[in-house]
Amino acid sequence: MEILRVFNNNVVLARDELGREVVLTGRGVGYQVRRGEAVDRARVARVFVPAGNPGSVARLLAEIPSEYVELVAELFGDAVRALNATLPPLSIIAVADHVHQALLRLERGEVMEYPMRSEVAHLHPDELRVAESLVERLNARLHVSLPAGEAIALAMHLFHAATGSATMEQTFQQSALIRQIFTLVAEHFGPSFDADSIDAARFATHLRYFFARARNGLQLEGEAPGVGSILRDKYPQSYQLAERIRALLELRLAHPVSEDEVVYITMHVARLQHAMRPC
Repeated sequence: MEILRVFNNNVVLARDELGREVVLTGRGVGYQVRRGEAVDRARVARVFVPAGNPGSVARLLAEIPSEYVELVAELFGDAVRALNATLPPLSIIAVADHVHQALLRLERGEVMEYPMRSEVAHLHPDELRVAESLVERLNARLHVSLPAGEAIALAMHLFHAATGSATMEQTFQQSALIRQIFTLVAEHFGPSFDADSIDAARFATHLRYFFARARNGLQLEGEAPGVGSILRDKYPQSYQLAERIRALLELRLAHPVSEDEVVYITMHVARLQHAMRPC
């Protein structure tokens, strides 16, 4: 394998024997090496083969302490196997990044709210049960006290890993689409819209649920009879914006978005609108 780019002592981008760009991690794998040199295979701990954006994947990995990557590979791997599934290598990166960010929030005294526990408990009870155990194991190994709510996010990581529902490339595409949607919201409501608010985080989480359903050919149908007309009357601005979001989703995903999905989008937009009202 040939070195293409060194990100730090422990993360490099390389080209393998099949001509693929791969991300390599391992203690000292990037130490005192240059582009074009051969990889010291003895220093390679893990090989990641992204479907796309290998440079972005390597850049993300370079920001995560290597010990977190190895810990997640062990503990998250155990959690995925507890669900009778096989650990997708790239999911290690997403979860290691999540754990890293959670630890940084803990250091800053910040608490991330995950308000969808009831929905996750209903839709993914097995994943949530395993995720709660995973949080306990992480706390024990890292000697910290991650909030119990982190199990909700980790349950969704488990769902994605166990079902193979998202590649890193798809994850990046979803994030870009969420940013486009937030741009629409900001243009509609003006500078009072706070993309970092709890309600915005809830909306982003809902959108990721929608993407997961859409990949499996599923959408909410027949769950909100009559609610659409009520929301149209009570929150006409929010419903109008939800229709614009629907059009964007249909354009980017190349398939129709159900009326019930629009209803739930309207609910989230209305919550955002309500939060922006002056007190």
